[in-house]
Amino acid sequence: MIKVIQIGLGPLGQKIGRYLNERQGVRTIAAVDKSPGLIGRDFGEICGLDRNGVLIRENIEAAIVDERPDVAILSTVSDLKRITGQIEEIVSHGIPIVSTCEELSYPWDCDAILSNRIDEAAQKANVAVVGTGVNPGFLMDALPTFLTAVCQDVQKVEVNRFQDARFRRIPFQKKIGAGLDLNQFEAKKQDGSLRHVGLTESMQLIASRMGWNLDKVEDIIEPVVAEQDVQTDSIHISKGKALGVMQTGNAYVDGSLKIQLKFKAAVGLPESYDEVCIKGTPNINSKIHQGVNGDIATCAIVINTIPQILRSSPGLKTMADIPLVAFFS
Repeated sequence: MIKVIQIGLGPLGQKIGRYLNERQGVRTIAAVDKSPGLIGRDFGEICGLDRNGVLIRENIEAAIVDERPDVAILSTVSDLKRITGQIEEIVSHGIPIVSTCEELSYPWDCDAILSNRIDEAAQKANVAVVGTGVNPGFLMDALPTFLTAVCQDVQKVEVNRFQDARFRRIPFQKKIGAGLDLNQFEAKKQDGSLRHVGLTESMQLIASRMGWNLDKVEDIIEPVVAEQDVQTDSIHISKGKALGVMQTGNAYVDGSLKIQLKFKAAVGLPESYDEVCIKGTPNINSKIHQGVNGDIATCAIVINTIPQILRSSPGLKTMADIPLVAFFS
């Protein structure tokens, strides 16, 4: 039995808890969250399950008094600066980590100092740390990287993730700017609150595995503008306002475009799909029709990574560094 401590019990952490409850051979034995409304409550209850006697604690020390976990699932923040201290605290107890932090998926180019701090702390504790998720962590980096394994030569990697946001949760629609006028969209873009976190990290992971030294990286954010009024069950968007976001990542080597990642999420897109196009010998084109459900996939890949992080050598890892992740039961 693999024993898990979950740290961070927002909507994602709670859903991971429900998914863990459905698996054999793994269970949550401890839980941590700093929210006053959650401390002391039963973990099973807040996850929408039966009460299971696991009480949510304010810190790790209090949570692991009675039983030692084998691994931590850390689902708190998206940025490296805020998560570094959390990681150092967890690994100081000799606990390996699977985290949903987007910037942790490939952090060295973002902040080499903090990345080295995490790597050194993990090696000192003899445990591994990895950041993962559906994107970044799989669809736009690990998957296209793995698909190049059958290529004799690779000239360019293109990945498209297009999502119709009509049927996504309201918070997701707000996150992509649906319903904003273009001035509001621009303001949120400028303050950093309207973007897919991880596109740059995905390009850097691919480049590192290809052996490409990038000389320029672009992360371009644009609104998808409504050409007519759009009405759904949950939102009305007037003509001229934003339906969502189009984010394009371009990575260059010696002035040549080598990696292009396109993330488009908008209300009313005619088709949802995930597509990887590799230009090389041979050319590869792989398309997942209707796309991958992000909420389900993120929870699943976090759980499926647990056995492999336990098998990994110590240090800060990427999904390309650890043993191949697959479903386990």
